[in-house]
Amino acid sequence: MENTENRAIPRRILTSLLSSLTAGVVPRSGAPYIAIGRREEIGALLSDLENIAEGGSSMRFLIGRYGSGKSFLIQLLRGYALERNFLTADADLTPERRLYGTSGSGVATYRELMKNLASKSAPDGGALPRVIARWIGEIRERLGGEATGEVLRRAVAEDLKCVEFLVGGFDFSRVVTAYYEAYLSDDDALMSSCLCYLRGEFSSKSEARRALGFSVSEIIDDGNWYDFIKLFAVLARKIGYRGFVVFLDECVNLYKIVNRVSRENNYEKILSMFNDALEGKAEGLMLLLAGTPQFLEDPRRGLFGYEALRSRLADSRFASEEFCNLIGPVIRLRRLSEDEMLALVVRVTALFGEYYHTTPRITKEEQVRFLELSLSRAGSAEMMTPRELLRDYLTVLGILLQNPEASFADIAARVGGESRAIPSAEYEETPETVAKKQSFSPEDIVF
Repeated sequence: MENTENRAIPRRILTSLLSSLTAGVVPRSGAPYIAIGRREEIGALLSDLENIAEGGSSMRFLIGRYGSGKSFLIQLLRGYALERNFLTADADLTPERRLYGTSGSGVATYRELMKNLASKSAPDGGALPRVIARWIGEIRERLGGEATGEVLRRAVAEDLKCVEFLVGGFDFSRVVTAYYEAYLSDDDALMSSCLCYLRGEFSSKSEARRALGFSVSEIIDDGNWYDFIKLFAVLARKIGYRGFVVFLDECVNLYKIVNRVSRENNYEKILSMFNDALEGKAEGLMLLLAGTPQFLEDPRRGLFGYEALRSRLADSRFASEEFCNLIGPVIRLRRLSEDEMLALVVRVTALFGEYYHTTPRITKEEQVRFLELSLSRAGSAEMMTPRELLRDYLTVLGILLQNPEASFADIAARVGGESRAIPSAEYEETPETVAKKQSFSPEDIVF
């Protein structure tokens, strides 16, 4: 089993990781270094990736409380997908970015996805030019010495036949072909215009015609942006990627839409996406939507308030919290066990010490004591989230680092309260052994 604790972590990633955890936000890079638990959930999602690689499609709903690890799991899976040569794109939904809307709120989500389009060679986003350049390079390599202008054009046309007969495929194919021809003739202005079209940045067909030099029957807008996501998924597999994975976080913002008609229009779009994925109409596309239990279960404003979705997503009467079932479309994030929380504390202690080139002044017993204090508040035993735990713990480590005269006992005394002792039988192993036992890498998953 791969042990992430023994790996040297690049300073840039370590800085981003600790800064994000201290602020209570999800690190965009470095997630595998603090991956504790979630083995079953990661296994289910990695299985979906293998299905996508075979030309299938998938849609999952990741449900959990604020701070329970939804966004963290998204970033973890995003990294695994990039390592396995998938294209990825992610976006947070906001009041200005929705799945359906007028006034540009739908296409705003598409633009954010294209801005964050990532590949293995461009993991931080903005990968669209590189993706097309790679495709052109592969065509030239495939043709070898026959790579004349006309032969190349026929090869491009042949590759794009797979999308021409899909919704929006003719214009999509024409713009990609125009980009290719502009690439051959070093026409930077036309290449830029083609990228603007593919990123959904034109507001009208006349504006697109002026920039491109030819007419298009439609532009990417609020109504058709999802069709172009499906086109990208098909093209991704055609040009050598294993599939296209789209992450949509903060879906609770759809639940917060006050206007009932607008909210149901967004849920109708989710239904359309769900049907496409489960019926195999979105080849090579995986969709992962993350939201809170209210977003899913609220009978008035949540997905369960929309009957067509409730009948598809509601738990079976045979389902129970005591049984694990990750085959269905909904993955509910369980609370981390106390073993896993302690392993997380041990891991973060090591990262903190590596970053500040010091040994944190906290013993193994004090780490257990910190966890006892954290779980001693009313309701914490069931409601404690990794976000709250790590913010509190990094605060303690920061105080100990900056105040040499302070001890953990001094800090703990200020918290007060009656702590709930954790059964010692759960901690017969040392924290380091627990951390090693709980860590995992994607190679550990057996499909």
